[in-house]
Amino acid sequence: MAQRQTALADRAAEDVGKPDSAVVRDALGVGVAVGLSGFAFGVTSAGSGLGLLQTCALSLLVFTGASQFALVGALAAGGNPFTAAAGAFFLGVRNAFYGLRLSQLLALPRALRPFAAQWVIDETTAVTVAQPDRRSARLGFTVTGLSLYVLWNLTTLLGALGAQALGDTDAWGLDAAGPAVFLALLAPMLTTFTERAVAALAVVLGLGLLPVLPAGAPVLVAALAAPLALFVQGVRARAAQSRPQDPDAPEEDR
Repeated sequence: MAQRQTALADRAAEDVGKPDSAVVRDALGVGVAVGLSGFAFGVTSAGSGLGLLQTCALSLLVFTGASQFALVGALAAGGNPFTAAAGAFFLGVRNAFYGLRLSQLLALPRALRPFAAQWVIDETTAVTVAQPDRRSARLGFTVTGLSLYVLWNLTTLLGALGAQALGDTDAWGLDAAGPAVFLALLAPMLTTFTERAVAALAVVLGLGLLPVLPAGAPVLVAALAAPLALFVQGVRARAAQSRPQDPDAPEEDR
């Protein structure tokens, strides 16, 4: 009887959900904080030689920061456009997997799905999956996507215009703005040992191969860090399971 009452209480707590004001506050916090970094992309893109319309089109149509930075970074280094586009594409593939999860959580009408797909990125996914119910998930996704899309494109425009006004961005050191913002966004997400190992190995591969491979290619090779780290983790896990356990060891150590 007590267990049944506890289960009913837990279900009732889930039905209450999260206040809309809290969802909007969290979503706006993410949207504003990340959206402002579009200024760095605008500066970096203009510094790499892309025009104002090209820079703005990337933010309007591509709208995935890591891929955009990878593309203009490779172009700025003199890389082949096809290689640069390939690196950006592989970075953006993760959004397709996000979409599989979000389609279940949001359950949007078919007519809205093509428009919502444009907003399926890291930040909207993080806010959406953190919500306790579908209503909050839809609200969080919409507020995050709208605020981030508007601010990212606005600050991209301002950054590109500012770079044109400054002239040679390399003389100001603004070419480092893009990588710095990307690292600042990435660092807090590395919470486990495996994630840190993947990041460290990717850095070693990328920097180590930079002098010997064409511009843009080291980014593609650095992507191999993830499967390599996961393979090592799997080998270690299987080795740990195959080791005989000490019957005298405490239960929590087994």
